[in-house]
Amino acid sequence: MKTLDVRSIALLGAACFATLSAWAQPPPGRPPQRSPREAAPLDLTGQWVSIVTEDWRFRMVTPPAGDVEGYTLTPAAAAIANAWDPAKEEAAGTQCKSYGAPAIMRTPGRIRISWQDDTTLKIETDAGRQTRLLHFGSSGEPGAPSLQGFSRAEWQPHGGGFGRPATNGTLKVTTTNLTEGYFRKNGVPYSAAAVLTEYFDVLGEPDGSQWLVVKSIVEDPAYLAVAPITSSNFRKQTDRSGWDPQACSAR
Repeated sequence: MKTLDVRSIALLGAACFATLSAWAQPPPGRPPQRSPREAAPLDLTGQWVSIVTEDWRFRMVTPPAGDVEGYTLTPAAAAIANAWDPAKEEAAGTQCKSYGAPAIMRTPGRIRISWQDDTTLKIETDAGRQTRLLHFGSSGEPGAPSLQGFSRAEWQPHGGGFGRPATNGTLKVTTTNLTEGYFRKNGVPYSAAAVLTEYFDVLGEPDGSQWLVVKSIVEDPAYLAVAPITSSNFRKQTDRSGWDPQACSAR
């Protein structure tokens, strides 16, 4: 058996190191893969306050049972809306049914957006004390159905298909795995089979203010004859004042 001298061992070690280093590098011409946080084309983080510019009488005041203007419901859904009773919701402990993902961004209040980790955005609301997690790529797995469901997120270079491209990009979020809930406090329902698609854009104004526009569409053949499209506006706050967590309310 031949033995290796010190120089041979050193050369062999250097060759192995070079081979491992080559394996660890991306292919020539391909930049290193960045995390969703690093690759973000727009900054959604911070505290935002909702600015109610449409549907004021439905969003700022709880309408009576049966007032479903703006939604084209199936017969089964219309029966649920007509039978809505806040006292029954309170007795059943279901006051949060109008704070699920398809409704929470329309609920007046403040939201806080932050990165939970490099592949997960977190949205907290003071209205109803809700938390949404937006998972990028293959991160996260659906658990039991819930009010906020399971949200899969992806960055897009252009606007979300509603006719107005974003300046720097768009965040598309698709949410499934929901429990049945309400679009409004007065019992306008969506089913557990609902699919929510959202597009988050950030727009800047000449005065330096920043606006978050969340455009949403909900597809739900069980309860909706027509998929509603809404646009909700938020203005970014320069501080974290006004944060006022409130429990869910059925009234």
